[in-house]
Amino acid sequence: MSRDEFNRQIEELAGTLGLGVGRLLSGQDMDGTRRTDATFFKPGRRILPGTEGPVPRWSFRAGWQRLAVRMSVLGAAGGAGYGYWQEPEATLQALQYGGPGVGGVAAVGGIAYAVLGRERRELMREWVEPLHLALAGPLGIPEQTDPRTYLHVPLRFSDDDAEIRIDLPVNLRFNEEIVASLIVKKLALEGVSFSWRPAGREPYVLVKKAHRPPERLHFRDPQVRELVARMPEPAPLIGLGSSGKRVSVDLDAESPHVLVSAGTGGGKSVILRTIAAQLIRNGARAFILDYKRISHPWARGVPGVTYCRDIAEIHDALIDLGVEGRRRMYLAEQLGEDADPAAVGPRLAILLEEVNATMKQLARYWEKTRQKSDPKTSPAIDALAEILFMGRQVRLHVLLVAQSATARALGGPEMRENFYTRILARYSQNAWRMLAPEITPAPKSTSHAGRAQVVLGGAAHETQVLFMTHAEAHAWAMNTSGTGPVTLEKAPPTASAAPEDPTGRAAAPAPPIPPLPAAPPAITTTAPGDEKLPAGPEITAPTATLTKAPAEPPAVPEKPADELLGLRQAQQKHLPDVTLTTLRWARANDPDFPASAGKKGTELLYRVSDLKRWARNRPRATEGPDEAP
Repeated sequence: MSRDEFNRQIEELAGTLGLGVGRLLSGQDMDGTRRTDATFFKPGRRILPGTEGPVPRWSFRAGWQRLAVRMSVLGAAGGAGYGYWQEPEATLQALQYGGPGVGGVAAVGGIAYAVLGRERRELMREWVEPLHLALAGPLGIPEQTDPRTYLHVPLRFSDDDAEIRIDLPVNLRFNEEIVASLIVKKLALEGVSFSWRPAGREPYVLVKKAHRPPERLHFRDPQVRELVARMPEPAPLIGLGSSGKRVSVDLDAESPHVLVSAGTGGGKSVILRTIAAQLIRNGARAFILDYKRISHPWARGVPGVTYCRDIAEIHDALIDLGVEGRRRMYLAEQLGEDADPAAVGPRLAILLEEVNATMKQLARYWEKTRQKSDPKTSPAIDALAEILFMGRQVRLHVLLVAQSATARALGGPEMRENFYTRILARYSQNAWRMLAPEITPAPKSTSHAGRAQVVLGGAAHETQVLFMTHAEAHAWAMNTSGTGPVTLEKAPPTASAAPEDPTGRAAAPAPPIPPLPAAPPAITTTAPGDEKLPAGPEITAPTATLTKAPAEPPAVPEKPADELLGLRQAQQKHLPDVTLTTLRWARANDPDFPASAGKKGTELLYRVSDLKRWARNRPRATEGPDEAP
C-alpha cells in the first residue's frame, strides 16, 4: 500500500470518528439519518417526508435527552474499566455483590412498570393506536409516527370533565368534518364539542363533553318525581341521558325483557328496584326471585309482590309462571290481534337476581329432587327459557341481573338474544363485546356513580340512572292499584291435547283453565315526547284515567290436597321447625304472613301451602342499608 493511500484512509477514519463524536454529542441518530423533526432542545412530533421503515421512539426524543443517556452509559462503562485497571480484585468484588442488587432493583422496577402501566397500555392498544391509524390519512401524517407524540388522550377520557387534545399539522390541509367524525367514531364519544385552535406553529383541537347526563338523579327531587309520575304505564323511567333526555324502555312496543350486567358496586339492584317500583305502582304484579334473600327489602309488605327467597320456591315459581305464560299465549290467540293486551291478565314482572348463582342452584336442586323418570334438565330452567321466548303479547317481563351474562350462565346464546334492552355499568371490554357486539367500538366504562350505558335499538345511550332509596321505592310502590300477593294456580290435567309442561305433565290448555286473579284496574297516563328535565316550580301530575278491568274468571275449586288448618294444628303436623309463638307473632307483625282462608268457630284457618311458603321465605339475615347512588 502506498503512503498516499494510507494517509487517505487515516483521514477518512479521522473524519468518520469526528462525525460520530459530533453526532454522539449533538444527540443525533448515529447512522446520520434524520427521521423526525426533533431538535436538540425540543422533542419530535412528526416524521420527515421520505422516511421509510419503522421509526423507533428514540428518534422522537430531544437531542439533550439522548445525549444524557449516552454520556451516562459511557461514564458508567468508563468508570468500571478504569476501576478494573487500577484495582481489579476490588472491582470484581463490587460487581459480584452489587450486581444482584442492581438486578433486583431492575426487576422490581420492571414489575412495577408492568402493573402500573397496564391501563395505559390498554388505552394505547384499544383506543389511541386505532385512532392514529384512522387519522393518519386525513391529516397527512405517516403511519410510522408515534401516536403519543400528537394524540393526548387521558386515561379516563369518558369522564365528564375529561379533555382530549390532538395536535394538528401546520399546513392544515385536512377536512375538519371528516377528522371530527373519525374522532367521535373511534373513541365512541357522544355529545362532545370541538374547539379548533389553528393559529400559530402548534395548531390543535380540544374535544370535550358538551351535553352530559346529570351528575346525580335522585328521586327525592320534586321535578324528578314529577317526571316519573308522567311516564307511560309500560315504559318506566331508567334515567336521563345527554341534554336531560329521558331514557326508558317500552315493554309493550320495544323490548319485553331487560338484562342488567354490571360489576361489583355497579348498582344492579338499584336499577331493578327503580323499574319494578314504577311497574307495581301502575298495577303490575311482581315475582322477586332472590337467592341472596336480602336484595330487595323495599318490597316487603307491598301489595302484588311475591318474594321467593328459597331455591325450592324459586323453582316452583318459575314452573308456575311457565304454565301461566302458555295459558296466556293460548288466550291471546283466541282473542285475536285487535284485543286489549290487558285481557290476557295483569302485567307480571319477574325480577331474577344474580342469575349466575341462581341457575347453578336450580340445576343442583333438580339433581337432588328429580325422579328417575324425570328429564335431566331442570324444568324451572326450561320454563325460564320458554318465558323469554314468549314475547310481549303475554305481558310477562323478565328483569334479569347478572354479574357476567355469559351464554352458559343464561342457558345458551339464544336465551341472551331475547334481551333487546341491555343495561351495562362498570363493564369490561370483554363484557361489552359479549353483550353488545353490534356497537363498535365499545364506549369506555366510567367509575362515575350511577352512570350506565343503555343499549336499545342498536345504539348505546349514556345514562345517569334514577336512584330510589329502599324507603322511596316502598312508598312509591305502595300507592298502587294492585290487590295483594299473587297466587299462581296450577293447571289441572286434562284429556285434551295441550303443550307439554317441562316436568312431563300435561300443561294448561287455556280457557276454561282459570288464569291469575282478576287484573286490578290499570292506570294509564299520557306522556309527552322526549324532553329535558323540567325546571321551575313543581308541576301537578296529570290526572290518571282508570281503564275497566277484564272480567274475573270463574273461581277455581280449592285443591283437596291443600288443607285448611289452625295455627296449632299446622305447626304440629307440617311446621315442626317453627314454634307456635313465632307463628302467632308473625301473624300480628309480619306483613308477608299469609291471610286466613276460612274460619272454624272463632279459630282462623290457613292454607298449609301458604304457611309452608312463608316459612321457607322468612328473612334470616339483616337487611343492609341503601346502596350509593
